[in-house]
Amino acid sequence: MKAALIRWLEDHWYKEMYISAWLMPLSMLYLDAIRFRRFLYKVGFKKIHRLPVPVIVVGNITVGGTGKTPLVIWLVDLLKQQGYNPGVISRGYAGNAEDGLHVVRPESDATKLGDEPVLIARRAACPVMVGADRPAAARKLLAEFDCDIIISDDGLQHHALQRDIEIVVIDGERRFGNGYCLPVGPLREPPERVKSVDLVVVNTPKELLEGEYAMQCQGDYLINLLSGERQPLSALAGKACHAIAGIGNPKRFFDQLGKAGLVCQNHAFPDHHAFTAADLHFKDSLPLIMTEKDAVKCAGFALTDAWYLPIAAALQDTFAAQFLTLLKDKTHGQKTA
Repeated sequence: MKAALIRWLEDHWYKEMYISAWLMPLSMLYLDAIRFRRFLYKVGFKKIHRLPVPVIVVGNITVGGTGKTPLVIWLVDLLKQQGYNPGVISRGYAGNAEDGLHVVRPESDATKLGDEPVLIARRAACPVMVGADRPAAARKLLAEFDCDIIISDDGLQHHALQRDIEIVVIDGERRFGNGYCLPVGPLREPPERVKSVDLVVVNTPKELLEGEYAMQCQGDYLINLLSGERQPLSALAGKACHAIAGIGNPKRFFDQLGKAGLVCQNHAFPDHHAFTAADLHFKDSLPLIMTEKDAVKCAGFALTDAWYLPIAAALQDTFAAQFLTLLKDKTHGQKTA
């Protein structure tokens, strides 16, 4: 039922050209609530917490994945190259982090702490903390680790945490859908919110508008879920297989496999789907390909011919230069605020 509802909403938001008039009053109420909440922070009625280190927020203004996690990992690597000791905070979507604050380690259970935080801990090799209270998560991260800069994975709409740099990530294929806020459209905030952020990154853009930076997510080898064996993605070119994806835009992953020559039977699941063994068993012996984000939740199913595709973000050199310039300007060249 939940998956069917999500598919219906996505058809409505990204494919259908009409607007359901009966949902418009709800969308207007949602927009008013968003604006009123920002007003409360602006006038000081709700407290904004400033940390003793720079804070970078990587988020989006649409529901569903846009490619934030690969960008967060890329930023961690860039900051390490510049001599920083970055840490990452996250709410831990689809996990059980509401019961407190938790350190995420590469071996952590993604079903408890969230798929994206576990993936970041594995790939970025930096301290990661999850919790619904972002300021508290950031303070605990600073108390337990020697971090001098923090990246918030998501949290663009959570203004309780003061930020030095805001980066918004846009899905280059779907962008803002029909351009309306929830529940009529996929927007968490109106499109003009993008004008107030510091940097705009477009994942796999069809076109770039002024001031936007292109990001490509690249992957050319597969890793076996059980053994860790590697093989080139091209080794399966022309071969039939099953492909699963429980991410914000499964089509992007399926298209990537198709461009590599794989002949896949595609199986899309909702973003952050809690996979079961039954989801991954089919009536044949074809190889199974999945995203790395899904793999962190499926490693315990002991599938011998299941593989995942690690991806890495690639950005324009001009983005790195602009980001580092902004960081220097906003922190006066210091690693602490």
